[in-house]
Amino acid sequence: MGRVTERRRVIRIRDGAVSERPDTLVAEEPLEIRLNGNPLAITMRTPGDDFALAAGFLVSEGVLGSADELQSIVYCAGATADGSNTYNVVDVKTAPGLVLPDITLERNVYTTSSCGLCGKASLDAVRTTARFPISDTPPVRLGTELLACLPDRLRAAQRVFDRTGGLHAAALFSEDGELLDIREDVGRHNAVDKLVGRALQTGRLPLSRAVLLVSGRASFELAQKAVMAGIPMLAAVSAPSSLAVDLAAETGLTLVGFLRGSSMNVYAGEHRIAVRAAASQG
Repeated sequence: MGRVTERRRVIRIRDGAVSERPDTLVAEEPLEIRLNGNPLAITMRTPGDDFALAAGFLVSEGVLGSADELQSIVYCAGATADGSNTYNVVDVKTAPGLVLPDITLERNVYTTSSCGLCGKASLDAVRTTARFPISDTPPVRLGTELLACLPDRLRAAQRVFDRTGGLHAAALFSEDGELLDIREDVGRHNAVDKLVGRALQTGRLPLSRAVLLVSGRASFELAQKAVMAGIPMLAAVSAPSSLAVDLAAETGLTLVGFLRGSSMNVYAGEHRIAVRAAASQG
């Protein structure tokens, strides 16, 4: 749709010199997600991969778990008073007969580009709604050297970030370090939803042999999305939240934070990382 970036006038000051120039910014617009015609959630996102975003969001909410449960996703025409299509409202129709969880009472959801909504009660909700227990056999196992390379591979694949400097990214890697998919968005949770939604649409759930890497911090919601997609390992370049660590410990998710260069912190699921040998050498 050509709406990923926008141009704005900026006054640039460098070492006392003032100039005027256009600047490329990442676009941010609201997306309303409707479920079978009923409003469900609004998220602020970067336009693009909207259908995958909606599908991935519904995976994280326990609504969808396979491609055959999804009947269609469409933009809603006539979403404005004048009948024009803003491409900011999507309607997800589930397959006939699919039993839906009662998510509207728990999460009449409005999410922002920076974080989602969660609380202690959500730990129980994830535990009871997760379709794909993290039970990779044999377990995914990565060496610290391979893990240390992943942020650079993520950064090298961020095409829009190079133009704007204002996007988060999420990527799926194989246990051999191969980049499987990458999505960018103004919200890191949206980027993850786009990854998971694409996996659902192509019949690749659960992602039981994949590693999820996110720019920024690892919030509870990102850990939740990893667990709901059956992903056994989540790594972030910044800090995790306490609730994300709690969820990882309860579900068996491997959680790595502060992944920067050869340094990293392993908060849960250390059996998937060749960390003991590296620690003994220090």
